[in-house]
This record gives sequence, structure tokens and C-alpha cells, in this order.
Amino acid sequence: VDGYVVEGHVPAEDIKNLLSNRPKVLGLAVPEMPIGSPGMESSDRSIHEDFDVISFGESGTQVFASHRARK
Repeated sequence: VDGYVVEGHVPAEDIKNLLSNRPKVLGLAVPEMPIGSPGMESSDRSIHEDFDVISFGESGTQVFASHRARK
């Protein structure tokens, strides 16, 4: 996406933030397939999981955004 790698179930709001702020990273990823992340939604909110969006690049990895399940 516009020069960045986006891997996994990254929320659109985080991609918009990435493109607005243009940090010096290679991209964003969401490890695994957390229930409640984009594409993994469930009508049973009690099973939604917390998850982090990770940025990665030459300087390593770090949490770009944290998403907490609303149960």
C-alpha cells in the first residue's frame, strides 16, 4: 500500500494512520488471526480477542497500535 507492506488482519484505521504519518518502517502486520480483527469478526463479542498491530523495519519491531476487545 503506497510503498508499505501490510500483512494480516490490520484494521483500516491503522493503515490510514500509517499513510498519514508515514513512519520510517517497512510495514504493519497482525500476527495470527485474532477473533474480532478485520475479517475475523464474530457476532459473539464474548469471544473477541485483544490484539496488537506490529510495525517492522530496519530498526526491528514495535507495537504500532493495540486493540482491546469490547465484550
